Amino acid sequence: MKHKLLTAASIGTVAALALTGCSASSDGGSADGDVTLQMVESLTNPARTDLLRGLLDEFEAENPGITVKLVSPPTEQADQKIQQMLQSGKGVDVLEVRDLTVGPFSNNGWLYDMKSDLADWDGWNELTENAQAAADTDGKSYFVPYGFYGLSLFYRTDLVADAGFDGPPQSWDDLLEQASAIQDPSSNVYGYAFRGGPNANSNVVAAIEAYVIDDLNVEDAFLLNDGTTMFAAPEAQDAVDTYFELFTQASPPSAVSWGYPEMVAGFTNGTTAFLLQDPEVIATVQESSLSEDQWDTAPLLVGPTGKAAQPLATAGWGVTEASEHKEEAVKLVEFLSSSGPATTFAQKNSLVPIIAGAAEDDFYKTGPWTSYVTMTENPDTYINVVQPRGVSWWTEWIQKSDQDVQKVLLGDMSTQELLASWDEYWTEKYATEKG
Repeated sequence: MKHKLLTAASIGTVAALALTGCSASSDGGSADGDVTLQMVESLTNPARTDLLRGLLDEFEAENPGITVKLVSPPTEQADQKIQQMLQSGKGVDVLEVRDLTVGPFSNNGWLYDMKSDLADWDGWNELTENAQAAADTDGKSYFVPYGFYGLSLFYRTDLVADAGFDGPPQSWDDLLEQASAIQDPSSNVYGYAFRGGPNANSNVVAAIEAYVIDDLNVEDAFLLNDGTTMFAAPEAQDAVDTYFELFTQASPPSAVSWGYPEMVAGFTNGTTAFLLQDPEVIATVQESSLSEDQWDTAPLLVGPTGKAAQPLATAGWGVTEASEHKEEAVKLVEFLSSSGPATTFAQKNSLVPIIAGAAEDDFYKTGPWTSYVTMTENPDTYINVVQPRGVSWWTEWIQKSDQDVQKVLLGDMSTQELLASWDEYWTEKYATEKG
């Protein structure tokens, strides 16, 4: 995702708070009994911050005596700033917790387990099964998600029809067939917005997971149920061969280095017919030169057994263990996670919603959002899985796997060698972790 920076004044405020540990009001209280909560967000941008501030104003209006101060570090520095503030043990009551940070934050004892508090919350039953599962992991509730980032297929309805197909691809094989048929370099039309640059590994992994889904350990989606890595499965070879054929047969040569912005631009400027991306791209496409009847989204591509693995990325709101006002802090989390505020936040940020009833909202019932509703309503086909994104070596893995994808694209590594390398890497890491 791409996010804008805050103003220099805001950054200065954050830095001052981090350095002082917010000592000016470290207990969040005052002589008259009023409570001040300090909340820190992570994935910041100006519009998002304004939206969140508006929701906090609503909370304050409904809860006289509680004031919420919002701290909004620039995204690139936010997790580091939050960690500094958590290490100080003061100054943070409510914070944004991501699937990448919940592991280290909870392991360090910085997050409060809200499970017993949420047991009496009347909003719990309004959450989707996905949201409840994310909010209650291994019997602990360190955060309540505010939404999900899930993949779907963006496609050009006109190009698909012109190529003689009745509808969008349903499987990876279908995608290769349609993208190859649409490919016409002489007209500057290409089939697929291939990701060859930063985070190139992610779509390769998505294809592999779809091909091995019947044997996949859904709680640790780089492993099979027998304990071996999915990269050693025979089906994984079919998956990567199909995926890399998308580059050789149906993508522009420049896609060898495409990352997020280039992929999205390739679709929105009419160059490519298919794009695999998160729902946040919906707003970008709606603002592009493509007309409403030229594009749509389709559910995530399935593998040979007709199923797909949906590795939902998520983030949400949590409470710190060091907060001296946990009751009020939990109350704020529950407010933000309730039907009205949560649905507003999800819609404005192009997120898959956490509220079950949101699927009945016209916002989600028509147009490009319907594919996400379809996936939510068919959990036996689009199976939610948990990738090991919280492991200490995840950043190292991203760097290695992206480099390996590049080697394959440049002809310096075979797909067999790629899978063998990935299998060896994860087998050794898991063995070391257990040892």
